[in-house]
Amino acid sequence: MTVLYLAFSLQMPTQFYHLVAFLISGLVVLLTTPIVKKIGLKSGRVDLPNGRKVHQHPMVRLGGVSIFLGTLIALLVVWRAGGFGILPPAKDYEIWGVAIGGICFFLIGLADDLFNLSPFTRLLTQVMVATFAWNAGVQIEFLTIPFAHGSLVALPDWVSLPITVTWLVGMANAINWIDGLDGLAAGVSGIAAVTMLIVSLFVNRPEAGLIAAALAGGLLAFLRYNFNPAQIFMGDGGAYFVGFVLAGVGVIGLVKSVTTAAVLLPYLILAVPILDMSAVIIDRLRCGKSPFKADKRHLHHRLLNAGLSHRLTVIFIYSLTLWVGTLALALSGMPSGVAYVVGATALLSYTGWQVRKHARQQGS
Repeated sequence: MTVLYLAFSLQMPTQFYHLVAFLISGLVVLLTTPIVKKIGLKSGRVDLPNGRKVHQHPMVRLGGVSIFLGTLIALLVVWRAGGFGILPPAKDYEIWGVAIGGICFFLIGLADDLFNLSPFTRLLTQVMVATFAWNAGVQIEFLTIPFAHGSLVALPDWVSLPITVTWLVGMANAINWIDGLDGLAAGVSGIAAVTMLIVSLFVNRPEAGLIAAALAGGLLAFLRYNFNPAQIFMGDGGAYFVGFVLAGVGVIGLVKSVTTAAVLLPYLILAVPILDMSAVIIDRLRCGKSPFKADKRHLHHRLLNAGLSHRLTVIFIYSLTLWVGTLALALSGMPSGVAYVVGATALLSYTGWQVRKHARQQGS
């Protein structure tokens, strides 16, 4: 019903270019991932098993190259075909702010995959790139005061800059942190990207929708090679790129909409990686550990320790992401949004029942 609503309420060229971006990105990823895997194996760029990691065999961790290429090529094709002409005046620069920032975050992650950068170097370069993106117009300009009438508060630049940089850098690392099981980061991010695409079109933010469409196509196609049992990992390059782009789309597509609901949507859509990262940092600090030292405190580790299978763990976290995504659809005022929440709640309840069942079997 929502799809039909969009089809008749939006101009056909808008839909066409978003569909083209989605399909081209997916096709590029399907074609290039086997090539990237072959190159990674020949060059020895593999992720070796250790006590913290779940995989049992060396895995190429350069799959993010394919996701990056798919997204970028899709946007370039749409731009070359005149697709940016559907955007409101002076809005195409926001696409390039997110795209160029995403390229830089990808290169930071790729350098880490290849040369093992220090945490300080990664963080410093990420902050510099996020500051550039802010200067290019990718800015959080409003905050909300919950439960208050007229709760939108405009932010001065000296407040907007650190909040925006924290959001962009934080989300890039949050996606990297959940990339611990086959298909987990790609699936969670793919669901979030599709949700952002739908909501962006509904609130008439086609510039954000174009990026979300290209990213979603690439991520969902990547699952062909990344879902359990995975043939390749996206690596830091892919995770940083995906996280930054999702955060950037949330800013230019939703946070810039001057309504309380729209400002809240990106944080709701990305609630699963946000809450996972926040809980891990708090737990590490509580135990006197460095918040940046990798361990097995993430949600997926805890579910595996409870006796869940690899696939059930991933599917349960998918269902959580889908559920909060449908909450975002309902909050945006989209037709049938509440019905989607009901359906997602039923799916989450079923997977939750499976989780409890396996936990009881493990304990008996």
